[in-house]
Amino acid sequence: MSVFAIRQAQAQDIAGMCALIFEHGPNPWNYLPEVEVREHLQAIAQGSVQALLVERGGEQLGFVSYQLSRYFARYQPEARRGQLHGYICEAVIHRDMAGQGLGSWLLQQAVLQLGEQGVADIYIDRHEENAASAGMMRKAGFVEIETYADPERRPNGSRRTTVCHLQVHL
Repeated sequence: MSVFAIRQAQAQDIAGMCALIFEHGPNPWNYLPEVEVREHLQAIAQGSVQALLVERGGEQLGFVSYQLSRYFARYQPEARRGQLHGYICEAVIHRDMAGQGLGSWLLQQAVLQLGEQGVADIYIDRHEENAASAGMMRKAGFVEIETYADPERRPNGSRRTTVCHLQVHL
């Protein structure tokens, strides 16, 4: 068995990453509008989005994309309100690798990368009922901070989004 390699995604990886997320990401809980996801991943080429990619034998097995943002400023503690924070945008693992801890490990590596960039707060969201994502987030240290109605992004199940937070200790 060959070894896993993790590295920063580059512009030349974007097409493969799109193929991976659209093949292995769709389920009733994931919100993956094709145009927006492609635009998000294309931003890797401009440097406004970062991603960690895991491969084995040159095959992409998963990635986590993230960026610096102010999207979740309302959740930040008063002392840090308005500071740039991390937002974990997309996370996908090849279906054949699911349940082996690869997603949690990759998410933890993204958290380390954001911490090295001086980020104190990191946010991620998911469908309230997405148990697999909830477990991955818990293993990486994220805690739930709010669940709210989000019927446009969450047409299935409870139709609610859960926001999770991790404070990085700098």
